[in-house]
Amino acid sequence: MSGFNWQSGTALFAMLTLTAGAATPIVIQAPAYAQTQFSDVSSSYWAAGFIQELNQRNVIRGFPDGTFRPNDPVTRAQFAAMIRQAFSATAIRQGNSFVDVPSNYWATTAIQDAYKTGFLSGYPGNVFRPEENIPRAQVLVSLSNGLGYANSNDSGRTLQVYNDAAAIPGWATNSIAAATEKKIVVNYPNVQTLNPNRAATRAEVAAFIYQALVSSGKTAAISSPYIVGASGSTGSVSAQLPVGTLLATSHQAEKILISLEEPDPVPLTLIVSRDITANGRVLVPANSQVVGELRLEGRGARFYAKELVIDDRTRLPLNASSSVVTTTQRVTKGANALEIVSGAALGAGAAAAITGLTGDREVELITVLGGGAAGALAGFFLGRDSVTLISINPNTDLALTLNAPLAMQ
Repeated sequence: MSGFNWQSGTALFAMLTLTAGAATPIVIQAPAYAQTQFSDVSSSYWAAGFIQELNQRNVIRGFPDGTFRPNDPVTRAQFAAMIRQAFSATAIRQGNSFVDVPSNYWATTAIQDAYKTGFLSGYPGNVFRPEENIPRAQVLVSLSNGLGYANSNDSGRTLQVYNDAAAIPGWATNSIAAATEKKIVVNYPNVQTLNPNRAATRAEVAAFIYQALVSSGKTAAISSPYIVGASGSTGSVSAQLPVGTLLATSHQAEKILISLEEPDPVPLTLIVSRDITANGRVLVPANSQVVGELRLEGRGARFYAKELVIDDRTRLPLNASSSVVTTTQRVTKGANALEIVSGAALGAGAAAAITGLTGDREVELITVLGGGAAGALAGFFLGRDSVTLISINPNTDLALTLNAPLAMQ
């Protein structure tokens, strides 16, 4: 894309508020309206830390309905507005009147500021394309160039960390390599996949901006397995487990019971049962943790892994899943609750069902995965004569298969 004559500049950081025009969050100046949690950003959401940390510093806002809409795309005009709020930079060139940005356009000033400070440029024909969704590559190039990043290593070698490096446009390689070295690149769900040409989402832009703040020493780092290079070199991957690799897992419970009416996915952490080796090297040691959740699928349940925790310093995104478990256990009214739950871990829905059918409130004292509010759900099952639960043997039913390569640093 020859129209991008990106230029570098030195930037000083200031208070930022993610804002854009009519189709974007309203910036509310009064502190009383600052949101502390967005209804569509759960604590387990991959970018929750980035979003909430910026929110707690009163530098980011959501929509009036209490949502953040993390997966919405960001336009070039909206990103210019974010740049203007985020960074106080010195102008390195004169402004430019783009033919498709009228003087009364809501983001005219932001676009001019982003252009003058070297964060953004236009396309051939003196157009800016303000309503065009901005690709992830452009966001990273903008931050890298606007903040004066320069790569210290060979770009090609640095970019080997991405399995889709060949998709990076030529004009963006040096700047993205520099951004990678600065650890401002955040890739979800696969830390190795950059997706440079896909439109950036609000969550992704928030993560990039937060990491830019971290790289400048303006805020503390957040632990995330999706930050490229956070746990080691940004160079090539030293080892990789291929798709189809099997991981034997276990759990301290003898069985796991979940309801076919669980209100939410059931969080679950499994233990890797034995070492996973390649070429004589232990890549995943036994007793590593696999963090994920059980999700209902038809009349059964499947475990989906999210993260592999090898030790206190190594946390890797993990795309793996089990087979669908369809074994069931029927619980009838008046049954002996303690016999049913002996040695078991329960989903919140299962605990509520057993409590509602047996009337035994002590069930609420049994391990409820994720700390779900079983008591609050128990009334939902009152009046029923029986309920069918999915019964999972975690030591035999939840062997995992890698759905994507697992890169080891």
